[in-house]
Amino acid sequence: MSALQKRFQYLFSVLSVLLLIVIAAGVYAWWQMRGSLAQLDGERGLSGLSASVQIERDALGVPVITGATRADVARALGFLHAQERYFQMDLLRRSGAGELSELFGKAAVDFDKSHRLHGFRRTAEKCVAQLSPAERAVLTAYTAGVNSGLAALPKIPWEYLVVRTPPQPWKMEDSFLVIYAMWFDLQDWRGDSEQNLRAVRQTLGTPAMNFFAPPGDSWDAALDGTTFPPAPLPPLRLKPAAEEKPTASHGEPPSDVILGSNAFAVSGAHTAHGAAILANDMHLGFSVPHIWYRAEFNWRDERGAHRVDGVTLPGTPAMTVGSNGRVAWGFTDAYVDTTDVIIAETDSIGQIQYRTPRGWVDIEDRTEIIKVKNGEPVTFIARWTEWGPIISGPDDGKYFVMSWTAHAPEATNFTAMELETATDTEAAIGIMHRSGIPNENALIADADGKVAWTIIGKIPRRVGYDGRLPVSWAFGDRKWDGWLKPEEVPVIRPADGLLWSGNQRAVGGAALALVGDGGYDRGARASQIRDDLRTLAASGKKITPADLLGVQLDDRAVFLERWQKFLLEVLTDEAVAKKKERAVLRDAVRTWNGHASPDSAAYRLVRAFRSHAAERTFKPFFERAEESYARFSWRRLQYEDALWQLVHDKPVRMLNPAHQTWDALLLAAADDVLADVDKAGVTPAKFTWGRFNTLKMQHPFSRFLPGPLARLLDMPATQMAGDSNMPRVLNPGHGASERLVVSPGHEAEAIFHLPGGQSGHPLSPYYRSGHEAWVKGAATPLLPGPAQHTLVLKP
Repeated sequence: MSALQKRFQYLFSVLSVLLLIVIAAGVYAWWQMRGSLAQLDGERGLSGLSASVQIERDALGVPVITGATRADVARALGFLHAQERYFQMDLLRRSGAGELSELFGKAAVDFDKSHRLHGFRRTAEKCVAQLSPAERAVLTAYTAGVNSGLAALPKIPWEYLVVRTPPQPWKMEDSFLVIYAMWFDLQDWRGDSEQNLRAVRQTLGTPAMNFFAPPGDSWDAALDGTTFPPAPLPPLRLKPAAEEKPTASHGEPPSDVILGSNAFAVSGAHTAHGAAILANDMHLGFSVPHIWYRAEFNWRDERGAHRVDGVTLPGTPAMTVGSNGRVAWGFTDAYVDTTDVIIAETDSIGQIQYRTPRGWVDIEDRTEIIKVKNGEPVTFIARWTEWGPIISGPDDGKYFVMSWTAHAPEATNFTAMELETATDTEAAIGIMHRSGIPNENALIADADGKVAWTIIGKIPRRVGYDGRLPVSWAFGDRKWDGWLKPEEVPVIRPADGLLWSGNQRAVGGAALALVGDGGYDRGARASQIRDDLRTLAASGKKITPADLLGVQLDDRAVFLERWQKFLLEVLTDEAVAKKKERAVLRDAVRTWNGHASPDSAAYRLVRAFRSHAAERTFKPFFERAEESYARFSWRRLQYEDALWQLVHDKPVRMLNPAHQTWDALLLAAADDVLADVDKAGVTPAKFTWGRFNTLKMQHPFSRFLPGPLARLLDMPATQMAGDSNMPRVLNPGHGASERLVVSPGHEAEAIFHLPGGQSGHPLSPYYRSGHEAWVKGAATPLLPGPAQHTLVLKP
């Protein structure tokens, strides 16, 4: 045998050994992971039950839980949540408490500091202490069920093998911490809305703030029909340019994404059976596993039998949204004003005191110890006032303090569980007004045909100011004076039987003065839903669940229609003659089909043109605001009317000095689009929306893995229809977290789908179950199908 052959033989032997090691490691990992799969069939003892509970799973893994009491159902639900979603629950509670560093080490310390500042673990313990007897019984049973479900797994959940940290038991306060994680997700806990406005007013003045950031605009779609008059051009004057100054684009601009949801309802007057219909798709960030867990609850009490279908939030025992056969309910983020930035004057020497109406008071320093995996604990000092924690400063002898509804223990409770047995719309309204969750627009539909809108959650009563800008509370003339009474919270029962919510301002006048403005979304999406509903109602046909699913899937680009026409006006024959690439751009824009469809290049081109035009128009106005507030973003402002007026009226005194004329600015914005196309390495005709709007629904671990392994954990990267200014909201990492259309009492006709799957375990048959239906918008049923697996939990 030659030396070369020996070398090859040696190399082959080494590679063979390495391959065997890889295979053995894979088999071992597979075996370890299989040990944490949920039990689907058979019998299992579960202490604390009053009677046996039956759990039937259908082909998608949706459980039908049938128990003797609501507490038994909660105990079984806790068991299921732990077996299929424990790591997700753990991340939520740790996010709410600021304790992720215990799992992920020093990389999470800054995140933990930002959340630990609010002290929600202490608040959660107070929430537990104030539970009603009925709520305590359910939460106690749920907590025990969670710990039993975790202990029943042959192996700890597979994610803990990866992070090399054992799971910690569930506590009752942890369920409140899950809700506090949602407070962080859904509300302006940094005070960005107020501080953005303050930065504009300080650098440009009040007239400019009213123009660039009005409380409403021409797209408003308030339920009560109220509108705001347009603000006049502010007295601003920019120095004109001596010559055109070329400025480069920084790439395709980001979206104007505001976290929100859609909900709408039609009364029984518009349906064949006389019962109302509710539609709800809540918009959240995408992840794997996804946030919701489907279930059906069945139990009996002194009022009779109960059945509730919908989605639950792992870590909590309640049905979040759904239908109980008599009442259906759904939510969208309300954006009422539940946070205020307070300017606190400090003493000039040690900055250890702040001024209050009672005089100077010491700042309270709360010591927080952040445990860090594989590292030393980090000591963090959270500085508090009687109004809330200090979030920044000192700045010119002043601190900025965050007063937030969430800080009050009474603002978070499990009273919303009573919706599971509400008998009609009026009963549901009463429950909403006693409930404590992050404030939502609540839409209600009942079997008698009635519909209503109101706000769920505590709303502060402001005295002396409107809450749009930071103010001082030092003298007692401006403050929060408790909460609005239930009878003060606005309720709308529409005469025409139509309701819509897309995170827009819902009310005006005195009602708006009560609930405040927490940064409403522009009304483009809501107005399109409203107009869709009015079209259906005027058609002369009875409205069906399929009709409302059609509204949810409406991807017509109504908001950008005028911008498509405007871009063609900008691309004149003269402009095209000066730069041949503009001709190709114009041809692509002319292919406009009016939809945010994956194959549409025109949609993406027009969208980018509007954004680039906005950037070039606003740049000289907001440069100082960006310096004034580090988190400033003009994209959070309701700027559409201001932008449209400026690019059409073309006031010379408000022209960006980098350009000699407004026409030059607009052509530069069109050229920015061409630069985006060139950067993508395609022609304008191939610059399709789907190339940008590709689903990015990832497991937390996949970003650390090579592509082939990451794809085993992630949902497919599908090109999707939809965008943020239309009913079908979808961006790569954000969109409809579920779609529900249901008429109480007619659940057999209801429609539901969910991204991702029921299980958080990649080896489970339910890891991706139902995801394809969500991608396609298929009309799949809400009610679970025939049982494929049956598990009986026995006392």
